Amino acid sequence: MLGGLKKVETVKVNFTVNGESHDIDVEPRRMLADVLRHDLYCFGVHLGCEHGVCGACTIIVDGAAVRSCLMLAAQAQGSEIVTTEGLGTPEHLHPVQQAFNEEHALQCGFCTPGFVCTITAMLPEIPDMDDTELRNELSGNICRCTGYANILRAARSAAQHQETAGLALSAEAVDYDDD
Repeated sequence: MLGGLKKVETVKVNFTVNGESHDIDVEPRRMLADVLRHDLYCFGVHLGCEHGVCGACTIIVDGAAVRSCLMLAAQAQGSEIVTTEGLGTPEHLHPVQQAFNEEHALQCGFCTPGFVCTITAMLPEIPDMDDTELRNELSGNICRCTGYANILRAARSAAQHQETAGLALSAEAVDYDDD
């Protein structure tokens, strides 16, 4: 004990973030969002409500959209994680990022990374959804600026682009050594 304080135990966690493997010691109680932002500098993981309501912290874990403010870092052991930074580069935007740009689907941008990750994870399903189903799927992400119409158009545009181009829309589609 140091000055009456008990040493906090940590656990070693291994996961891949945006194509790069990480072995990291974390306190068992630390949330994945905090580890991604503060330890791995993934600043596209935005923290809004920290209760899983707003969707700003949404990332892709093993192909599924996940609220990183609700997931313990230790739960990500062995997982493949993709944040908005891992989807594309400024020179080569991911199709969802490109669609957001073309459809003017962002204003302040705070919610955008969460929407982009949510839509990317569900892209294969979008062509089969009607607008009500699409709105329902996106209802876990809150935007205070846009009114959602352009976000819905961006989702449809990205899905159409995926269908016509036959693109792989995962972290594997990004060439990380192209820097």
